[in-house]
Amino acid sequence: MSPEGFKSGLWFGLVGLSAAAVQTGVFAALRTAIWPELANALGFAVAFGVSFLGHRRLSFSDTTLAPQQSLKRFVITALLGFAANELSFTMMWRCFEWPSLLSLWLAMGVAAAQTFVLGRYWAFAR
Repeated sequence: MSPEGFKSGLWFGLVGLSAAAVQTGVFAALRTAIWPELANALGFAVAFGVSFLGHRRLSFSDTTLAPQQSLKRFVITALLGFAANELSFTMMWRCFEWPSLLSLWLAMGVAAAQTFVLGRYWAFAR
């Protein structure tokens, strides 16, 4: 792996953990007051800004795309990631009856891999 690839991957992980912490915080605060799936969606919405700004400025800072273009693409990338997240979360929590926080964290991991690939090669293309 090149030094730039390592740097990009490291920043992706740090930005992702920051966004995951925001999403988890919102989820934890709301999960008993509303449907957990809705708490997950609201957490995702709040964490979106952290994710976009961090990935744009840090993870994929070598992008040649205009900010507006990468934002449009990242919205699609994030929504696809959230669809994978919500489907995984719902299956683990409702079907397998795993604890809600464990289900959320595993679902975020599923979405993270997809988001990295789409982010690097499309939303923040060089």
